[in-house]
Amino acid sequence: MDAFANKLGLIGAWCGQNKYLNAIKNAFQNFMPATVSGAIGVLWTNVLVNETTGLGAIFKPIMALKVLNPIFSAMQYATISCITIGVTMLVASEIAEANGETGAYPAVLGFILWMMVTPTSFAAKNLTASYIDKAGKSHAFKLADFITVTGDAAKNKISADSFTYSGILSSYTAATGLFTGLIVALVGMEIYNMFRNNDSLKIKMPDQVPPGVSRAFEVLIPTCLTCIVIGAIGLICQLATGAELNAFIFNVVQKPLQSIVGDNIFAVCIMYIIISLFWCVGIHGNNMVGAIKEPIFRPLLYANTAAYVAGATQKNIPYVMNLTMLLMFAEFGGSGVTIGLVIAILIFSKREDNRTIAGISIVPALFNINETMTFGIPLVLNPILDIPFIIAPVVTMTVGYILVSSGFCPKVVLEVPWTMPPVIMGFLATGGKPMGAISQLIVIAISILIYTPFLLAYEKYQAKQSAE
Repeated sequence: MDAFANKLGLIGAWCGQNKYLNAIKNAFQNFMPATVSGAIGVLWTNVLVNETTGLGAIFKPIMALKVLNPIFSAMQYATISCITIGVTMLVASEIAEANGETGAYPAVLGFILWMMVTPTSFAAKNLTASYIDKAGKSHAFKLADFITVTGDAAKNKISADSFTYSGILSSYTAATGLFTGLIVALVGMEIYNMFRNNDSLKIKMPDQVPPGVSRAFEVLIPTCLTCIVIGAIGLICQLATGAELNAFIFNVVQKPLQSIVGDNIFAVCIMYIIISLFWCVGIHGNNMVGAIKEPIFRPLLYANTAAYVAGATQKNIPYVMNLTMLLMFAEFGGSGVTIGLVIAILIFSKREDNRTIAGISIVPALFNINETMTFGIPLVLNPILDIPFIIAPVVTMTVGYILVSSGFCPKVVLEVPWTMPPVIMGFLATGGKPMGAISQLIVIAISILIYTPFLLAYEKYQAKQSAE
């Protein structure tokens, strides 16, 4: 056991010190208030002030607040639909800080580098519009289907291809472009750091020049060279594959990862076994895998959010699993779903020390914080209780997957804070659906059943130890 713990400790230490994993993890954590704000915008426009799908359908007076809907729609777009921009800038800032850089400029440069590989000119004929009929079937149309060029325009070779527009598509700013932003920020800032540390590339200004101006000239050449290199990478990708960098990374990296891990219950269960194993030796398992989990599962969540905002039926919401769904079914009450152990102790335990720890832990557990239980019982290096600690989230995740796949539980469509209490979390994450709350009650009951026999065995062991 000690040898195994030491090996996990080494892996944990490496993950904790890796600047790339830390940069990704910190970026997502720092952007979380924005995405939760966006989820509030979705709740307002789709669950509360909505006369078709929300409270407005049964309580008409609330529709008086419809005048405020543009505020919340804009809030959703500026956060969830623009997550790639925010996370790219935050990752660039984190990498620069790890490399000894200070100030806000690296975040700006990260945005510039991402923009250099992001298309901004498009054929208007490819614009699409769609609607979902009463049977839940989606119908899509291209603008090209309705363009007919005649008269002088046709004589002067004006065609549907002649109509273009400029801008940044939401498909690039939203979660589908997330991996591109992460890769560009990581690679671009390391290239910038290499040029930045080359003294021969620094323009030295006289001492009497203000520090801000002097620093601007100092990073001028490194900035220019970094932009050229990133631009060249984008161009080479375009020439070699026929696809722009965003599409190439999405098809080669992001989409396969989401298929292999993101929509695969077996891979998810293995991930939670790894998370629990880290916890069993005293290492925060979620922190260890967060940098891998977030980029894979967060885009799936926002794809569901986009479909939900567009009015898609449950059948047409694309993904069963996503980031909030994992929180809802495998992390409620904290890692190892230890709220089940807390409740089991309060119901079945006869030992005052265990009941005291459970009493202290119940409030944190309601907000999905389990350190008081993990280190209080303790669960760390506890062979008896570590078994349900590893098994429980795997079982509850599998049950949750079955509940959602079968249609018993609505698909998870909204991000909620990770500290949202269970049951309330299930209600909000599914777009205000009672069956989401009931589904969480089911898995809470299952977690209690899993922990109870091991708790009783552990208390027998404690009694034996006390007798000796």
